[in-house]
Amino acid sequence: MKILSYIFLILVLIGACKERKQQRHKVVEKAKKTLKKPVKTKDSGWVELHDLDMSFVYDIRYATTNNFVHKKMYPCAKCYVRRVVAEALIKVQKELKNKGLRLKLYDCYRPGKVQKALWHIRPDPRYVANPKYGSMHNRGLAVDVTIVDKNGKELDMGTPFDYFGKKAYHAYKNLPDTVLKNRLFLKNLMKKYNLEPISSEWWHYSYRKKNFSVSQWIWKCP
Repeated sequence: MKILSYIFLILVLIGACKERKQQRHKVVEKAKKTLKKPVKTKDSGWVELHDLDMSFVYDIRYATTNNFVHKKMYPCAKCYVRRVVAEALIKVQKELKNKGLRLKLYDCYRPGKVQKALWHIRPDPRYVANPKYGSMHNRGLAVDVTIVDKNGKELDMGTPFDYFGKKAYHAYKNLPDTVLKNRLFLKNLMKKYNLEPISSEWWHYSYRKKNFSVSQWIWKCP
């Protein structure tokens, strides 16, 4: 009888272990599915900036060959961002227009596949985000910008867009006072509306109060 009792106890323990493993597996799978789900909030929708405010100026470089890869990476020039980013940019634009200035955009949402192509050509995380983790551009949370005057002329920022070198860093100070003032003006204005800079590019700003999944979709062209 003792042997049968031991066997019964062992079978019960084995069954309990299997049940716990199955429960852990279900929890893990549920967690994985949750992580894969895109964030859905009232400010997570995609918007074309032009549809909300027609006063922005555009020079979407990756829709042309005038970029560091010398290839057209987008089918056509469009500027899509998350709604929360668009709302912040509109506030920036309002302040600029009061001074006779406007915001000019070089890049907005960037499909994940394009990020891979850029990384293949320039695998340097100081300037191109590793597609393994994704860029804020791929999430619709980053823009590359400058400021133009009433005639559409860009303010002097010291380097062209996508200049890969120390001269484009915010910390680089061996520049004319006018350039330093222009960069600081742009930086302070963008930060005022939660659009944060990165150290190596004076033109790049991202909204970090939200996070979304990397996207691959490509917009339709006329």
